[in-house]
Amino acid sequence: MGGDDGPKSICPFCGVGCGVLRAESGKGRGWKGAVNRRGELCPKGVAAYGVLGHDDRLTKPQVRKDGRLVAVSWDEAFSRIETEFGGIVDDHGPSALGFFASSGCTNEENYVFQKLARILGTNNVDNCARLCHSSTIAAMQSRFGAGAMTNTLDDIRDADCFLVCGSNPAEQHPIIFSSYLAPAVNGGTTLIHIDPRENRTTELAEYHLSVKPGYDIPLLNAMCAVIFEENLEDEEFLRERTSNVPAFRDFVSGIDIDECARIAGVKPDDLREATRVYVSADRSAAFTGMGMSQHRYGTANVHALLNLALVTGNVGKHGAGVNPLRGKNNVQGASDVGALPDVLPGYRPVTDADTRTEIANVWGAEPPAKPGLTEVEMTHEFGDEIRGAFVFGENIGATEPNSNRVSRELDSLDCLAVQEIFPNETTAHADVVLPASSWAEKAGTVTNTDRQVQRMRPTGDPSGNARTDLEILCELGVRLTGESFEYDGPEAVFSELVRVTPQYAGMSYDGIGDGSQRWPFPKGADEDSGGTGVLHRGRFASGARRVPLVPVEHVEPVDEENRKSESLVLTTGRVVEHFNSGVVTRRSDVLTHLRSTDALQIHPDDAEERGIEDGDRVVVENDHGRIEASAAVTPSIRPDVVFLTFHFAERLVNRLTGDELDSESKIPTYKHVPVCVEKTT
Repeated sequence: MGGDDGPKSICPFCGVGCGVLRAESGKGRGWKGAVNRRGELCPKGVAAYGVLGHDDRLTKPQVRKDGRLVAVSWDEAFSRIETEFGGIVDDHGPSALGFFASSGCTNEENYVFQKLARILGTNNVDNCARLCHSSTIAAMQSRFGAGAMTNTLDDIRDADCFLVCGSNPAEQHPIIFSSYLAPAVNGGTTLIHIDPRENRTTELAEYHLSVKPGYDIPLLNAMCAVIFEENLEDEEFLRERTSNVPAFRDFVSGIDIDECARIAGVKPDDLREATRVYVSADRSAAFTGMGMSQHRYGTANVHALLNLALVTGNVGKHGAGVNPLRGKNNVQGASDVGALPDVLPGYRPVTDADTRTEIANVWGAEPPAKPGLTEVEMTHEFGDEIRGAFVFGENIGATEPNSNRVSRELDSLDCLAVQEIFPNETTAHADVVLPASSWAEKAGTVTNTDRQVQRMRPTGDPSGNARTDLEILCELGVRLTGESFEYDGPEAVFSELVRVTPQYAGMSYDGIGDGSQRWPFPKGADEDSGGTGVLHRGRFASGARRVPLVPVEHVEPVDEENRKSESLVLTTGRVVEHFNSGVVTRRSDVLTHLRSTDALQIHPDDAEERGIEDGDRVVVENDHGRIEASAAVTPSIRPDVVFLTFHFAERLVNRLTGDELDSESKIPTYKHVPVCVEKTT
């Protein structure tokens, strides 16, 4: 590392967790971190430092007066929140407040944030994992006892087969793809890609099953049926590690494989051949992403994938497993430390009296026992059950489904406080705006997609009169609760965090150092061990020796029966150059000029039917809203499906997405949105 390079930190974009530092040029430069062992970075990592001094940075506290946000002192801003939130609690009780945590901020900040909400008296605290991976967590937690990658990035390099379902790691997790998946494929690992689009990941796939959005269950059920029909199941694993096997055999024996393949939009022969490849490999690793989870029946989708891994014995062993690839840089950690409405740190239910007592002994106050509302449920109650909201580092005005409704309901709150670094679609409705620190101006830890906890280190101070996120949250904690939130920096918070988060119990800042510690890391564990790699060996994380096989019935996607005959199905996703709602990356000249990424992908047959040519402006609309976009006519998208990214506020995709929620995980439907597409006149 050159003398002019900044301190080592962790890239803020996506859940990979690459080591990054600020080079003399001002650009990001990779160092040989726990994940990017060769020091490589994707374009976002290279550009990560480029917007820190942007002219749009929020640098002064603001409060709304006479309809306008005006700059005020920190004391006035804090006092406004203290007065408004205090009045709401007095008039309506603490559950009239909603707290939106940030999966883009550190473990320490999210821990303090959820602690603040709970000492105040409410479990209405959630983070954006609800919008991307809550169905994955729900299914894996209920079956296995841990809602996280079962394996590590290191050991999946030894897999003989990759089954990538509803994920495009080549663009969404580029360093995982280039450093782990692609080298394995080039060395002989077979890649099967289940996705409605051909994309950069598909380029390395030997098999592409172009599933219709919303039809993952019949596809995965048919794969299980092929396995039992051809006697390919792992009998020993079924006997030793699973239950409910006879009932599951009966269920799959009634499946019409060819019909399920037809319903799912794939060729039966392709489905059968891909299944044989997956089951015949010694080690098959499945990867899942938002293409599987962001459905009204997303939890059921993941249950169907878990069945496939279990019947083939691909759980609890090296080079295998079921591995969700997280989106934001701390989606895993924000959930680990309790920024969820129904569980406390370590995923322990808020309803468990012993856990509440244990935490009360640390906090000096007992958290409430009633589960709170999820993120989307809170927005549904704005102006009614929820009268005040605090949004920390998230842009819910753009990322929530049915954003037109959310925009209206943000204005119905008695008080909306937002802690942010840039103006966005949420600060536009705020009563109080608190200027915060960017990722490069703070210290703390984040937990990446394969459970590695790593340390971030600041390169400088927040811009202008902005403060660090942790400083702001601790001040609010004192003002709102009257309890002590005095910590001597993030390491002191981490020391408390590990006392109440069993998976982190043996971790320390010194132990993490410039490397990582992976949970579960129990108290007393050898610090040099690095933590637990493969989960569910011998016993599942729940403590159970066996877990059940669960028959999963297909249910037609949302509005499918009432779709207009001319409607197409919109699915959404990311591109390598941008991130989430694009608030940060759209301000980077480097990233915005890499290529045009805001076009609607549409199949040539669908385009011809509507008189649309490549480059034409089109209108995309449904009952929720209307947007315009340029058309990209391409055979890479399957017929009857169109694709847009969600990074661009100018044509905000979430004006089109609806409010239907998965009944178990409460995740909204982003991946099956009926729309009409027409050429503009």
